[in-house]
Order: sequence, then C-alpha cells, then structure tokens
Amino acid sequence: MKNNFFTSFKSDSVSSLVVFLVALPLCLGIAVASGASPFAGIITGVIGGIVVGYLSSSNVSVSGPAAGLIAIVLLAIQDLGFEAFILALVLAGIFQLILGFAKAGTISNYFPSGVIEGMLTGIGIIILLKELPHAIGYDNEHEGDFFNYSLADNSDKGYLNELLHSFNFVHTGIIIITTISIGILVIFNRVAFLKRIKILPGALMVVVVGIILNEVFRLTSPELLISGKHLVTLPIAGNINEFIAQFTFPDFTAITNPKVWIAAATITAVASIETLLCLEAGDKMDTFKRFSSANTELKAQGIGNIIAGLIGGIPMTSVIVRTSANINAGARTKASTIFHGFLLLLTVILIPALLNKIPMACLAAILIMIGLKLASPKVFVHMWKIGKFQFIPFIVTFIGVLSLDLLKGVGIGISVSIFFILLGNMKRAYFFNKEEHKAGDDIHIDLAQEVSFLNKAAIKQTLAHLPENSKVIISAKNTVYIDYDVLVLIKDFMQYGSKDKNIQVELKDFKNACQIDNKIDTGSVS
Repeated sequence: MKNNFFTSFKSDSVSSLVVFLVALPLCLGIAVASGASPFAGIITGVIGGIVVGYLSSSNVSVSGPAAGLIAIVLLAIQDLGFEAFILALVLAGIFQLILGFAKAGTISNYFPSGVIEGMLTGIGIIILLKELPHAIGYDNEHEGDFFNYSLADNSDKGYLNELLHSFNFVHTGIIIITTISIGILVIFNRVAFLKRIKILPGALMVVVVGIILNEVFRLTSPELLISGKHLVTLPIAGNINEFIAQFTFPDFTAITNPKVWIAAATITAVASIETLLCLEAGDKMDTFKRFSSANTELKAQGIGNIIAGLIGGIPMTSVIVRTSANINAGARTKASTIFHGFLLLLTVILIPALLNKIPMACLAAILIMIGLKLASPKVFVHMWKIGKFQFIPFIVTFIGVLSLDLLKGVGIGISVSIFFILLGNMKRAYFFNKEEHKAGDDIHIDLAQEVSFLNKAAIKQTLAHLPENSKVIISAKNTVYIDYDVLVLIKDFMQYGSKDKNIQVELKDFKNACQIDNKIDTGSVS
C-alpha cells in the first residue's frame, strides 16, 4: 500500500500519542535503571523518534532506550564514568554505521532463537535483581555485578546479603505505591476491555496514580510521603542557556582506554542484534506487510547513537514494546514515530516539574513487570517443548548471561548451537532443481536429514524467488531434524509470502516436525 507523509495524518497522530504515553515512563525508568539520569533517557527517546524515525526504512518501528541494554549500560557507567561511557556510545554508533554500509544486516538470520530467548530471559532476571531494592525504598546505586557488588562502605556482601540489607531502608509509602502499581499493570494486561483502550496504556496509568497517591500522602499522612531521591529528578531550565547546560558531552581523552572500546563493541553487538530482531518482528506485525531494509536500519541506528552519545543520551535500539503499541494503535507511516519524538521533546521542555513528581517506585514497578515478562516460566516451558536443540543453547545462554556477562553468554550459546550442528548430518539443507521454472510449474524442494538455523537465509532466499502462480511442494520425507526457526520461516511464507505471488504451498511428510508450535496450520500438510 502506497502512503506519503501526510496521507494518514489522523491515524498517525493518534498512534503517536499512544506511543508517547507508552514511551515516556519507559524512557525515564530504563535510564534510571541503567545508572543514568532520567534526562538521558528522554534525550534518547527524542532522537530515536525524530532522527532514527526519519532515517529508518521501516514504517512502524519505534526506537528508544531498551531494557535489554540495562545490564550493559549500568556496568559500563560504573566502570568508566558517564562522560567516558557516552564516548563509547559514539564509537558504537560509528561501528553500527560501518556495519550498515558493509551490508551486515543479514546477520540476524544467523542467530538461533534459543540463544536470543536465553539472552532476553537473563536480562529479565537482571532487571528484577536491579529493581527489587528500589521497589521497597532503597535507592542507592550499586557497584559491580549482581552476584558480587559492594555497598557504599566497600564491603563485599553479594546480592542476597545486599537485598537483605536493603530491608533496613524500607519505606511504607513506596511499598504501597509499588504494590498498587504492579496491581494496575497486572489488571491492564489481563482485562480485555482495558487492553482495547489504546489511548490509556497501563504504564501511564501507573504514573498518574503514583503522582496522585503521593499528593494524598502529602495532605493526609506525611509519614508516607515520598520525596527527595525517591522521585524522578529532571533539571528545570529557566531559559535556553540553562536548558543547553543540561546536556553532557563525551570525555574524548578516554579514547585510549581499552575498556571504552570493549564497551563500544559490546553495545554495538547487542544493540544491533536487538534492533534487527525487532525490525523483523515489526515487519511481520505490519498490517500492510511491508518489508524494511536491515542495512538502512543499522545506518539509522548508528547515526542516532552517535548523536545521543555526543549530547549525553543512552544507547537506543528498535524496541518491540513501542513498535507493537504503534502498530496496534493504527500507525500507517513513519510520521507516527517522528511525532512521538516531538511530543517527548515538548514534555521535557514544558512540564519537567510535573515529571519530577513521579515516584521512582512507579518506574520500578514497570521495570519489574518487564523483567517478569522476559523471564516468565512459560519461556522455559516453551523452550523445553520445542526440543533439546533449542533448549540446551537457551539454558546455557541464560546461565552465561547471569554468571558472566551478556556478550560472553551469547557467545557461549552460539558456540553450543554450532557444536550441535557439527554433530549432526552435514548434508545440504534441501535439494532443489535449479532449472528455470515458469509460472504454473510444480516446484519440488526436498529437505535434507538435518536442517539447521544456518540454512535459514538460503531457504528464505529460495522461497522469495519462486515464480508467481506456481505450486511448491516442500518434502521432509528424509528429514530427522528441522530447526524451529526454519519451521517459523516456512509458516510465515505460507501465511503471507505465498499469497502475494499466488503460490500454492504443499508440505509433505513433515511428521513430528509439524507438531512444534501447535503445528503449521496453514496450507496443505500431508
């Protein structure tokens, strides 16, 4: 479907408001959880909306601070200091720009879903560990990792003792607001009626209720009042010069510090992977089934991160929560993403005093729910059900992310996935008669004994180049194992890709492989 920038103004303006309401508390919460100022999160949200939204080839993707980068950013800021950290962010943006020009966007096809799920689940646990003390009123920033970090007195206590220590700082008002906030989010996630009210996201309701409750405490129960460092703290500028003074600039003298380059490489790898996966997911959810360029997206993200680093922001990625909210709200063009960026900018300029009334407990509750969603027991059950070739890399990655760090955990998970492939049959993934086919022909694709995630890109390209009005017969007669990612690829092709070219798809002899994900229930399966 063809759209220009103004054609769908009504739909895009409504969806931009929805995305803004979702993004505002997340920008603040993710920044604070990352050890940065709330203002840094707003900076990234604005750039992700306006700059990346304009440069991206996606019509629906929304970029901003990402929960998946919290652990990396937190440890990097503690290790380097903020000025050196944002220098690492500038370098990461340059690396992403280079990857985009090098056409490295197709790398997303080579990351197995088991490893990605393990990474996200580990991140979910880290977010929970980070936010639990904040949820009861202990807002000191920690040093070190989650299994061996210190308090202000530099004594090494470990996380469990740290959590127990935080109970010495329990604040009844904070616990009340945290509990009510989590209750609101649970209700909004489970009540169908509330889910349909797109203009009133659960996260926004949490913030509004938190502000009102704290004002009630001020008037009726001063002992419950939340104040000081337990509230969001955005600087309030009296004039343009004071506003400009709020920005932080990189410490370029740290360019020779090897840790800066390591942090840059880590941010590049994780942010790029998360962006490419979200981009692919966004294209699948897009009502008009438009496709986006992964290489263009890497360039856009690179420019966005360079700018964010130069003025004191935190890393950005394409974010699935905001992207899905954008699509569900009816976005038709990238105008929605751009408008939401301008709304964030106007908010921080016009009403910072109102934002400073938001209790940190509200943001902690939002992040705890994000962590629980990422590390849900359902994820473990799902990965177990789809087989050992996915579950073992998943659990290894999960343990590696928690016990080592994110990049090492992902590296170990990928290594385990490759090890399983090397143990399997090294035959070709499929046998395809390469003679020139014409419209109306029957085309046979015979899968080999072992079909791994490394074969996904080749199969995807073959399916994409099938002629119109043809019939393709995909046979798994001799197949023992088909990777879950490949099954999802075939399913998506049957549901969407084949309809565009009027291609009839028939699956033969898939047997147990079709039982994964409640069977591939579209097309003909025999």
